[in-house]
Amino acid sequence: MSTARLEAALEDCAKARRFVTYGALAAEIGLDGPGRIARLTGLLEELMEQDAAAGRPLRAVVVTGRSAGGLPARGFFLKAQELGFEVSDPQAFFEREAERVFAAAA
Repeated sequence: MSTARLEAALEDCAKARRFVTYGALAAEIGLDGPGRIARLTGLLEELMEQDAAAGRPLRAVVVTGRSAGGLPARGFFLKAQELGFEVSDPQAFFEREAERVFAAAA
């Protein structure tokens, strides 16, 4: 699995203004087997680091947890906070960041 496939899948989501679950994204980009979600999470965190360093919106915001009430998993917010983002209100941060990703893809 290449990072290019992951980035293309996230770009497709952003252009369509849609969200995707971790499991669906893993299947879409060809990650399978045990630990596939952990591998995907690692790749998403690397992209978050790249996005933050480049001043871009966090593309990983379009990936949501099946049991997270429509939000990304907790690790997304922890990583965003580690990168210097204000995430004390996760819902508000999610909405702002999603809109930034959608606007950048338009």
